Amino acid sequence: MAMGERTPVALISPAASARLAVAEVITNLAAAPIAKLSDVKLSANWMSAADHVGENQALFDAVHAVGMELCPALDLTIPVGKDSMSMRTAWQDENGEDKSITSPLSLVMTGFAPVTDALRTLTPQLRRTLGDEVLETDLILIDLGHGAHRLGGSALAQVYGQVGNEAPDLAHPEDLKAFFDAIQRLNADGKLLAYHDRSDGGLLTTLMEMSFAGRVGLDINLDWTAAEPGQATGALFAEELGAVVQVRREHTEAILAELKAAGLAHSGVIATPRGDEQINITLLGQTLLSTTRASAERLWAETSYRMQAARDNADCAKSEFESINDVRDPGLSAQITFDVNDDITAPYLNLGVRPRMAILREQGVNGQLEMAAAFDRAGFESVDVHMSDILSGRVDLETMRGLVSCGGFSYGDVLGAGGGWAKSVLFNARAREQFERFFTRDDSFALGVCNGCQMLSQLKELIPGAEAWPRFVRNKSEQFEARVAMVEVEKSASLFLSGMEGSRLPIAIAHGEGRAEFRDSAHLRKMQGSGQVALRYVDNYGQTTTRYPANPNGSPSGITGLTTDDGRVTIMMPHPERVARAVTNSWRPDDWTQDGAWLRMFRNARRWVD
Repeated sequence: MAMGERTPVALISPAASARLAVAEVITNLAAAPIAKLSDVKLSANWMSAADHVGENQALFDAVHAVGMELCPALDLTIPVGKDSMSMRTAWQDENGEDKSITSPLSLVMTGFAPVTDALRTLTPQLRRTLGDEVLETDLILIDLGHGAHRLGGSALAQVYGQVGNEAPDLAHPEDLKAFFDAIQRLNADGKLLAYHDRSDGGLLTTLMEMSFAGRVGLDINLDWTAAEPGQATGALFAEELGAVVQVRREHTEAILAELKAAGLAHSGVIATPRGDEQINITLLGQTLLSTTRASAERLWAETSYRMQAARDNADCAKSEFESINDVRDPGLSAQITFDVNDDITAPYLNLGVRPRMAILREQGVNGQLEMAAAFDRAGFESVDVHMSDILSGRVDLETMRGLVSCGGFSYGDVLGAGGGWAKSVLFNARAREQFERFFTRDDSFALGVCNGCQMLSQLKELIPGAEAWPRFVRNKSEQFEARVAMVEVEKSASLFLSGMEGSRLPIAIAHGEGRAEFRDSAHLRKMQGSGQVALRYVDNYGQTTTRYPANPNGSPSGITGLTTDDGRVTIMMPHPERVARAVTNSWRPDDWTQDGAWLRMFRNARRWVD
């Protein structure tokens, strides 16, 4: 899915604004493999100050441009939408003077389409290497503005307190169709390495964001987009339609020829990546800008940093902002001590036996489906169990070989992280007895993830060998953290992490209260030497860290996963179930094509059962 909106342009041309909103959806979605353009379905959200002077005409022009002209030409349908026709408010101030605010016409367009191969979806991350190969590449600008540099409604115009007179537009719908088809074809042929559509901020923002994502420098040459230095501002900041793609240099000429044959002749090489972090912009031999990736990214991020510092923990905000300066940061990686593609459960699956696994959830929990899928893939029979099933006696844990408490927000976390969920067990005789019997069996095992980790940590009085577990409290950043973090698997008794010791892996995290809190330093030291620490946060260099955001919650010694003395019960704040498949990892090594590394956790459990 993708969204498109160009509301500021409506102050100049309502019809152009509406066309650009649709086109921006398409240029966004083009990064994903979609069989054909007509597979895209649109939802239109119209907002207008109906009956205000000129606004009815503006709305008519915009609806006509999209509904009667552009979408029919593109063979696109808008089966659903909504409208807000009262985008004007009026009042009297304390002096009795009439005041009013009128919002401009706005179309927010959302597009959806089925993807044929999610693994081939392109991102803006520039590539310097592919496996062990060092790449020689070019960045090609595909300019759907045909050389126009119209600055009306742009971010640059707003910086100068202006609106502008001339707005970007889509003059020829067939250009957008040709563009979409060409990107799909080139992606299917494996000729595209990175992709970023051009819209908010213009070409300069597009190129800079690609530089930031890949942490690479660029030599940007504007010679074919501007005839003289005075045109550089328009070339860099005009928010015309188009995209920048990264291609192998050996393919550059053939791709440009293919684009020309498709009617996209206004395309050319706009930049080349560098081996260092230097960013240079030149036009006709004149250097317009020379800076570094770190300097440019700090400018790009500073507004967000200042807002974050005012809203959240200022020290955490500063730590994240300062990490931009680390030019040696190797980024995410996967250093694995096992074979990701080795299905260790195969001998047991052939037996045709699928042990019953309770996928436990409570009101507010939302991670049960992914968790069920991971255990199912590893050879378990995943059984949906709501706490009400246990409290009412409909389900008995005696019939389950394993139990997993899933992630989410039980009771909205209003009673503390997992607190309400834990108390529904501790203060109910039937539930308490069931859980206590389950945990004291020698053939049972359990996993707690995120909210489930918090909940099991508060049931430690019922879990043999868990007496020294910490509790989990509000993140040091004072905010909900949803990120990809790096963790190292520690040597422990955990049956889930058997054979994974020493691996350093990216993993999804999503929690607001994940900081492990120990009673005192002695308690922490005891846990450190107990062999019960299962996972720690590490930075991109592989070192255990308490520094934000590599350690997103501020847990001491990076501790984010623990196990019992015998390893039958493991708790962790990160979400392995969300990255058990290669395709669900937002970043992954190129050789992960089916299974993600974290599927081994669930396969370990299946092997342990037998």
